[in-house]
Formats: sequence, C-alpha cells, structure tokens
Amino acid sequence: MAQSITLVRHGVIAANRSGHWHGSTDSPLLWRGRRQAKRTGRHFAKDYPQPAAIYTSPLQRCHNTARFISQSLTPLEPIVHQGLREYGIGEWEGMPFKQLAQEHNFVNRATKDLNYAPPQGESLQEVADRMEQALLEIDANHDANEQVIVVSHGAAMAVALGVLLHKDPAQWIDYHFHNCSRTQLVLGPSPYLNFFNDTGHL
Repeated sequence: MAQSITLVRHGVIAANRSGHWHGSTDSPLLWRGRRQAKRTGRHFAKDYPQPAAIYTSPLQRCHNTARFISQSLTPLEPIVHQGLREYGIGEWEGMPFKQLAQEHNFVNRATKDLNYAPPQGESLQEVADRMEQALLEIDANHDANEQVIVVSHGAAMAVALGVLLHKDPAQWIDYHFHNCSRTQLVLGPSPYLNFFNDTGHL
C-alpha cells in the first residue's frame, strides 16, 4: 500500500475555457496548460520526496501533463492506466454544459440514478467501478514508504472520491478540481484526504 497518492488534474484545454464536456474526446493542452504542468513538476521536485511512479489516463491532455511533470523529476516514464480515463458521455460528447443541463438534465439524472447512461456513454456507476479499481490497483503496486502521482480528469476523480470516501458516487458533485490542482489521497480501511484541490504552486 502506497504512503499516499497525489491526484493531479490535467492542464487546461480549450473545452475547459469554452465550457464544453470533452469526456473521452481527445484534445491537446493549451499553452497555459503546458505551463501549468511544468510548474506542477517543479513544485514536486522542490517540495516532495521523489515519487515512485507517475500514472496517467491514456488521453493526451493527461499523458502530456504527466510528461511535463516527470521532466522535473528523476526520469520517470508515465504509466498509462486505461481505468483513469474521463467520464465518457457518448453521443453527447462536446456539448456545452448549459445545453447538457437544459436539454438533457444530465448531471441531475446521472446523480439520481447511478445506472443512467447517455446514448453510447457510461453510467456514473461504471465510472465509479473502474476508477475505484484503478486507484486500488495502483495503491497495491507500491510499498508503504512510496508516494505516487496520478494524472486524471476532473469528473472521473470526483466520482472516485465519492465512492472511496463516502461509498456513494453521487457525492461527485461535492468535488471540483481546478486544472493542475493537487489532491493527496490516503487509502486503507478508512480513506481520507490530506489536502484537496491545492493550486498554490500555480
């Protein structure tokens, strides 16, 4: 069991600025997102023990964030874990958040019915199951004196905290991650956070 897992949301992308849901849609970091990732890496190098590993979602906004972070550390090759990908909403990918709310009542429907899924998309329960499994697998791969970094996505990590901390994926609505924020999670019989959504390094 790892000493702790530091969750990092990817750097900013165009969809974050325009208010569109990108989920499983692959898109690059903006210049600002690259700068955020580099600053995050320098912060880890300065103020944290050398992490044992850095894991990432397969989507390029996370993978590139992880690479920029790793450049400031003793060389670590980011490890891709498919379970860390973002909450995919199928045919509704790329819609503005306002449209998802007004036309589909998406967040409310997904939160009230954990098995509800958009057309060709995932349910909240499916996201919770794979994110919980991914983080528990990563945790089990490391010793008690090791720290690891996980670079993932805002919605997926919020769902993970809902299920791990509250045993209720619907609690995802209580967790909002800023781009390249840091959240330190300690797993075990009673998981807890040392800190949440810290952006002081940016």
